[in-house]
Amino acid sequence: MGIEYPVIQGGMAWVAEHHLAAAVSEAGGLGIIGAASAPAEIVRQEIRMARELTDKPVGVNIMLMNPNAPEVVQVVIEEGVKVVTTGAGNPARFMKDFKEAGVKVMPVVASVAMAKMMERCGADAVVAEGMESGGHIGSITTMALVPQVADAVSIPVIAAGGIGDGRGIAAAFMLGAEAVQMGTRFVVAEESIVHNNYKEKVLKAKDIDSEITGSTTGHPIRQIRNQMSREYLKLEKEGAGLEELEKLTLGSLRRAVMDGDTVSGTLMAGQIAGLVKKEQSCREIIEEIMREAGDVLKKECGRWAE
Repeated sequence: MGIEYPVIQGGMAWVAEHHLAAAVSEAGGLGIIGAASAPAEIVRQEIRMARELTDKPVGVNIMLMNPNAPEVVQVVIEEGVKVVTTGAGNPARFMKDFKEAGVKVMPVVASVAMAKMMERCGADAVVAEGMESGGHIGSITTMALVPQVADAVSIPVIAAGGIGDGRGIAAAFMLGAEAVQMGTRFVVAEESIVHNNYKEKVLKAKDIDSEITGSTTGHPIRQIRNQMSREYLKLEKEGAGLEELEKLTLGSLRRAVMDGDTVSGTLMAGQIAGLVKKEQSCREIIEEIMREAGDVLKKECGRWAE
């Protein structure tokens, strides 16, 4: 991918815009612009603005359930983006166009079956994301998922979910991953546009402060506990329908990220939030975690060699 460090920033909706993506790439990782449900031309603008800030590779995350996905794919190709991550669907229908344009495709997967399917359809790597991650999640932990995916496919595996420091990176490598994807740690980066209220909730979070909503709808989401999540879980328990639940959360992520609404907003964050205690620049984050990972690996390899 033409990057210095095996660290990929998660394509988080509303959070992963050009400032953050460019800062991660400039620091030696792979910054990702989260297309989410944005119109294709907005994604084009984000790509171009990121390139004004860095000449390093910057990728795009494409949410395939977005009705604008075909147009976003064309924009990515037209703008010469060379790496995409995908979620919420199967990228097979776009794979021919991606391959012809020289775009590397790395779908996010939550099971071995999906990883094998993605390899068959031509993916260059897969992001094996455990349920410890923030936002939309699967049902398998990172510790269990990554080694099984690594054994099942021959393409590179990128570990995600519950990774926030060098120890997590070292563990991911031992499980068979060749890189990691991190989201929550970058939410509180200095270059992140996330409102300070949101950042403070992450920085002050304890290990037990995240919870999962949406289990009854088939679209579980991990977030930091607040009034909105408690109300959502109450409605779920009472048997509320999808329409009522969606009405409660409509626009809630934007309110949290942009307006700092920590009461009725959705504060997406992984279980690793309890480990994140300081706001740093993307360069400081990446250099620190890679130094930590190197120290851990040297120490443990030396111990086993004895």
